[in-house]
Amino acid sequence: MGGIFGTIAKEQPCANDLFYGTDYHSHLGTRRAGMATYSPEDGFFRSIHSLESTYFRTRFEPELGKFKGNSGIGVISDTDAQPLLMNSHLGKFAIVTVAKINNLEEISDEMLRRNMPLSEFSSGRINPTELVSLLIIQGSDFVSGIEEVYRRIKGSCTMLLLTEDGLIAARDSWGRTPLVLGRKDGAYAVASETTSFANLGYEVDYFLGPGEIVKVGADGFTQLRKPNRKMQICSFLWIYYGFPTSIYEGKNVEQMRYESGRIMGQEDETQVDIASGIPDSGIGMALGYAAGHGVPYQRAFCKYTPTWPRSFTPVNQSMRNLVAKMKLIPNRAILKDRRVLFCDDSIVRGTQLRDSTKLLHGIGAKEVHMRIACPPLIHACPFVNFTSSKSKMELITRQIIQDLEGDPDRNLDAYATAGTPEYERMVSEIARRLNLDSLKFSKLESIISAIGLEKCQVCTHCFDGSSAYTLEEENCQ
Repeated sequence: MGGIFGTIAKEQPCANDLFYGTDYHSHLGTRRAGMATYSPEDGFFRSIHSLESTYFRTRFEPELGKFKGNSGIGVISDTDAQPLLMNSHLGKFAIVTVAKINNLEEISDEMLRRNMPLSEFSSGRINPTELVSLLIIQGSDFVSGIEEVYRRIKGSCTMLLLTEDGLIAARDSWGRTPLVLGRKDGAYAVASETTSFANLGYEVDYFLGPGEIVKVGADGFTQLRKPNRKMQICSFLWIYYGFPTSIYEGKNVEQMRYESGRIMGQEDETQVDIASGIPDSGIGMALGYAAGHGVPYQRAFCKYTPTWPRSFTPVNQSMRNLVAKMKLIPNRAILKDRRVLFCDDSIVRGTQLRDSTKLLHGIGAKEVHMRIACPPLIHACPFVNFTSSKSKMELITRQIIQDLEGDPDRNLDAYATAGTPEYERMVSEIARRLNLDSLKFSKLESIISAIGLEKCQVCTHCFDGSSAYTLEEENCQ
């Protein structure tokens, strides 16, 4: 996915706040990171590093003294190298984005036909952030240029610009990814995650709305474009992406996870001895489930934090499976002869879970039950980079639908609706393939209730195929 952070101060240098604020987004990406600062005396300074074999801190701390000035932006990215530095009729600026552009090739082909140059990665792909930059400079000012991005791209794009006159923050036109302002004496900050504010002394000041654009200075912010009326914020921010202390749209991640687990625990009649969470995103749900179900919570799996302090996602699938196995260590003393129920955020391919279930039975667990924090993933996400899956057929649900129906696209509405014969058959088959004694997914209405927003304000496309493209029929303000 990715996350962005920016800060601007009246007097003090921004480097330390920028360094730590960007680092607090490391749970959102594992590929690349970058920072850029601006000072009137030294101009722009930028640095970009790979994170695939190390951490943000180790890459940027040695050169922290090179970042001069009172304003800067940073990014953790799972896609392209950022920030980019641009010079145009709008002036010089640096830009970072959290984006997924589905029509990247279509727009780039049009630009090339208009004799506009585009750089490429070594893989031959176009840099999405560069494409966004080139769309912006088609405008007569920054606002009209950002609106051109909103108009042209299919997918999502939230961005942060560092100019010679302050910061410009713009949230995705459907609000799929968040952007929030924080303030303290003499400084303002912009972030994807409110988690980045607390230890730096910032207080949450304002959540940007969908499509809203603001100009941020050390004394405050000015609205350049009003927010759109309709919103589709990604539900996986609460279920999977978000750090437990983060808040989106005023709703805390840990509270949402606890509540969704509590609802499931109250409704579930399965007899188990203990509830446990798969670290890290399954822990909040498991605590809620234990409270709702009236069973003790115990840590049957522990994450080996000395070498796996955060998520690490190698490109190669077999290596991902190995890493997932090595960083989680089962506690044999707690598992042996117990009926154990685990909570986790989602099931994508099921490969890791199948291997874990085999291991748990092998070391003496009497029964292994699984409760998932979201409904089954039926559709690939076209709006944010949720998984590394390149095809819908990597989803275990589509593989099963293919086997049952002879067509992976048949009766999808029925398979996505809890309680239907198709849904029950699919869930039962997933449990059989993963060697689980029972498997249940959270209901969509429970997820929405736990988040606390209207259904039409939350994107649930990966569960039910709904999206902003059908929102015109929704009666939601």
